Amino acid sequence: MVKQIRRVKIGSLFLGGNEPVLIQSMTNTKTSDLKATLNQINSLYLAGCEIVRVAVPTKDDVLALKTIVANSPLPVVADIHFNYLLAIAAIEAGVHKVRINPGNLGGTDNLLSVAKAAKGRAAIRVGVNSGSLPQNKIDLINAGRLTRAEAMAETAKEYSDFLDDNDFHDIVVSLKASDVSTTIAANRKFRTLTDIPLHLGVTEAGTLFSGTVKSAVGLGTLLMEGIGETIRVSLTADPTEEIKVAKEILKACGIRRLGVNVIACPTCGRTNINLAELAKSVEKMVESITEDITVAVMGCAVNGPGEAREADLGIAGGKGEGLIFVGGEVVEKAPEAELLKRFQFHLGKVIEEKRNDRQQ
Repeated sequence: MVKQIRRVKIGSLFLGGNEPVLIQSMTNTKTSDLKATLNQINSLYLAGCEIVRVAVPTKDDVLALKTIVANSPLPVVADIHFNYLLAIAAIEAGVHKVRINPGNLGGTDNLLSVAKAAKGRAAIRVGVNSGSLPQNKIDLINAGRLTRAEAMAETAKEYSDFLDDNDFHDIVVSLKASDVSTTIAANRKFRTLTDIPLHLGVTEAGTLFSGTVKSAVGLGTLLMEGIGETIRVSLTADPTEEIKVAKEILKACGIRRLGVNVIACPTCGRTNINLAELAKSVEKMVESITEDITVAVMGCAVNGPGEAREADLGIAGGKGEGLIFVGGEVVEKAPEAELLKRFQFHLGKVIEEKRNDRQQ
């Protein structure tokens, strides 16, 4: 395992070194549609996204980049396939990173041209997906001499070595497969080979439900092993949903505390209030709050009071009523119909105190 990861600048941010694991997403608008693209970038920013990627398949998309970069609150990454001239044009337009698969750029001369254009101006993300490996690696896989994960890691190492050997070092690598175990194995292998920052993701993960599960398993496993400097949760859903899931993964791994940590019990036969609806309402209420607080929504007298007392703010349900805890102390008993309203009142006070403490 490589102990010290190189630090790579992405706009005003950095990957690697001792920097936090950053959250990324990708717009699903036509990049040439400036209004739609910038609106979505702003929505992602408000949701907690830290780096945004846009697709650049055409010259019209390149023409939009300068305006997008100038108006984006986030560092912008251009996603390029096949046409290395588009990558160079995107760099000249001011993007902070280009995502390329060197294998589909038409040869090392074209890759070198992109690196020369990017030097001192933008980082390069070398993307290697399990479905886009060079033919020589596929032959080795078919011959049983390499696993797909090993082939992915070796391919990324060869591309990044080429860039390093040609004096370009602002490199990020992504190794993605739709298969979770392959994604994990490829990233584990690559981390033993080099100090280059890793962008983690399970490609084509799926819908909001299945994609969340796959991403949590794949990304969570690697993050808990100390592997990965930035993550993108790929979902067939509104891109802001990717940010919500990514934040929860980082919180669950204990890597970053991004906003409110909601604890809720699974309900059982002891529950005497509509806990599922109450928990959903609380989660919706706190989703845009950035303060690092823990909220507990518990359904009965068995685990409820204990968990609620350990949270900054908590509800412990009873029969048609519930207790509200703040800082471990009961502050109010309220009927079920009033619980959410009273919780919101005390939430506002907790947040105000947190903000006052931060300013002192």
